[in-house]
Amino acid sequence: MSQHLWLRCEKKEFERRAALSPKNAKALIDAGFTIHVERDKQRIFDDAEYESVGCILEENNSWSNVPKDIPIIGLKELPLSDDPLPHTHIQFAHCYKSQAGWSAVLARFYKGGGKLYDLEFLTDDTGRRVAAFGFHAGFAGAAAGALALASIQAGETPGHLYPYVNETEMVKAVEEKLGDSDKKTRALVIGALGRCGRGAVDLFRKIGLEEDNILKWDMDETAKGGPFQEILDVDIFVNCIYLSSKIPPFVTHEHINAAGPGRRLRVIVDVSCDTTNPFNPIPIYNINTTFKEPTVPLTVSPGNPSLSVISIDHLPTLLPREASEQFSSDLLPSLLQLPQRETARVWVEAEKLFNSKLKEAVQVEGL
Repeated sequence: MSQHLWLRCEKKEFERRAALSPKNAKALIDAGFTIHVERDKQRIFDDAEYESVGCILEENNSWSNVPKDIPIIGLKELPLSDDPLPHTHIQFAHCYKSQAGWSAVLARFYKGGGKLYDLEFLTDDTGRRVAAFGFHAGFAGAAAGALALASIQAGETPGHLYPYVNETEMVKAVEEKLGDSDKKTRALVIGALGRCGRGAVDLFRKIGLEEDNILKWDMDETAKGGPFQEILDVDIFVNCIYLSSKIPPFVTHEHINAAGPGRRLRVIVDVSCDTTNPFNPIPIYNINTTFKEPTVPLTVSPGNPSLSVISIDHLPTLLPREASEQFSSDLLPSLLQLPQRETARVWVEAEKLFNSKLKEAVQVEGL
């Protein structure tokens, strides 16, 4: 019997990425899958691209009406609701690290009898994620930070961010906006050895920052514990770490204000964007920003230079086609094992984690 898989539309504003590209949908079809794809004008791939490789096009946002035995795949979390979820969902749900509202999200699966395979926690036998948007998140985050810095230096408010056709066009746009100031701009990337950090460093190199002006920090540099003066001594700070336990904060309000008028730091890009995570090492803001309004200004002491934070939780959609192709290709080997998910390690481990978190949520929600 053919394994059915349903690619749902994305409801998050400005989200243009897809968990499954037409190229990899075809690979699944060639392996015997039946792929259903909801029509979606927002998605970077046209509906016709999927249809041409043999996918079955379905009505937009119609997944809730399909048979319960068909897994639903998407990227971003579902819109807030109390409706029970009876299907198996493959997506980023952002509910396993005690984020705000985490237990209510999982309660929907408990009430509906459904299952969650969280894309963030699909791992190989070494514990490494099988698919991640890290590189493009870091690359796009660094670009957003550089664009914001250029606007602030020009006395402007950072404006609406729009997706780029490819990395080359993004780099060109940032170079033009920064102008000659890229030669003296200094940036610090924490988590520089990971996928996300490598992406941020790559962007800074490609827009022309001097190598000595790109500070690359990882666990060795942060081992002494923050707050860190070095963060205040650069123009752009990009946080790329994956955090699962409490550590001293990298920067605090007190730390920022104590620096006085001589503080150089003007833009913080929190690519990790765990805004409601109790372990967040940048506890100076509490909202996610958007492509429409990419920065949030922090309150600083009178006479001190302004400081803005970028905390967009889907930065890779600034490069939607490249990011989707890469992620989908990385995910493909695991999706090919979906028919054997009762025994395939990657799916067995993901289900075990889901059941553990579901048990915690049931207790929290009093179900």
